[in-house]
Amino acid sequence: MTTLDRHTTAEAEKSGAARGQDRRLRRELGVANLFSHGFLLLWAALTALPLLWMFLSSFKSDGEILSDPWGLPGALRFENWSRAWTEAHIGRYFLNSGIVVAGSLTLTMLLGATAAYVFARYEFRGRQVAYYLFVGGMMFPVFLALVPLFFVVRNAGLFGTWTGLILVYAAYSLPFTVFFLTAFFRTLPTSIAEAALIDGCGHFGLFFRVMLPMARPGLISVAIFNFLSHWNQFILPQVLMQGDDSKWVLAQGLTALAVSQGYQGDFSGLFAGLTIATLPVLAVYVAFQRQIQTGLTAGQLK
Repeated sequence: MTTLDRHTTAEAEKSGAARGQDRRLRRELGVANLFSHGFLLLWAALTALPLLWMFLSSFKSDGEILSDPWGLPGALRFENWSRAWTEAHIGRYFLNSGIVVAGSLTLTMLLGATAAYVFARYEFRGRQVAYYLFVGGMMFPVFLALVPLFFVVRNAGLFGTWTGLILVYAAYSLPFTVFFLTAFFRTLPTSIAEAALIDGCGHFGLFFRVMLPMARPGLISVAIFNFLSHWNQFILPQVLMQGDDSKWVLAQGLTALAVSQGYQGDFSGLFAGLTIATLPVLAVYVAFQRQIQTGLTAGQLK
């Protein structure tokens, strides 16, 4: 065998080995993709099917819910929704939750964005200590502070008020907001801020007119997370909003409805109330899902 023949044979063997390795790699990737897609489909089913079942049950009669829980409703009974909205006072609780969440979300985003911007863009003595004090709040669960929080709010004269609940919501949301937005503000280009200052823009104008619009994806993302947390909050209003049920938020109203329906048997009204409470969360996520994904990824890039 000549040198040329040996060289050709070696190249053919290397090419065959490379093709075999590529085939094995493609098979492994195919198995991994099949497993990951199967897991995602299973997770989607576990998440979506209970919501679909709750939505369909809100149009059924109590007899259909008990006799055929997995079947389709015989008719669309919108009176279940109207009964839950008026007789079970879900409309009033819905409005109360809207007021509390709007106030707490506005306060959280304003304070959180301001603090995060200062931590990210300015150097001053004690900056790291102050930042870690903020972030350290994420380590303390809400259950740990319920008793002292109860006495603090009561002694401040804010017990059973929306103002007290708004302040507590904002306080518990600030650590995550500051942590998230500080990392996001650090990714924004310094050259634009320097150019704005050279053009005569003050520090407040720089923050509100330049940096906040640039941080819009991160602000939307953290605002959505805070909205979901505030809207679904139960333990804090249960402790701090006792007494007058006219000021209850939606989580308290749904709990009272569930307890009372256990004796009255109006399960259709209960499912209608649960669906009404879930719709704002789904609507917000569907409307802003692209902004949430953009904000989560943009804050990781330099």
